[in-house]
Amino acid sequence: MTSSATPIVTEEHRRQLREIIREILELEDDELTDTSLFIEDHEADSLLAIEILARIEQDLGVSIPQEELPEMVNFRSVHEVFARNLANNGQ
Repeated sequence: MTSSATPIVTEEHRRQLREIIREILELEDDELTDTSLFIEDHEADSLLAIEILARIEQDLGVSIPQEELPEMVNFRSVHEVFARNLANNGQ
């Protein structure tokens, strides 16, 4: 059972995360899947990963430690890191 104080990742959060990633990696909507890898499939580099992290913090107001950046390899993992840090930020 979850507490009403537990942050919930909404569909709007998911949409915003997808949009941030698509814009930074310059992808069409159908190119970004939950499991497509940023580096291997979309030719991203570490600077783009940092830009994704910064945009999430700026646009969604959720602070994510840079130590978690290596976990953020695809949309699914970005979503998981975001959800965990949303809870840690108490939002």
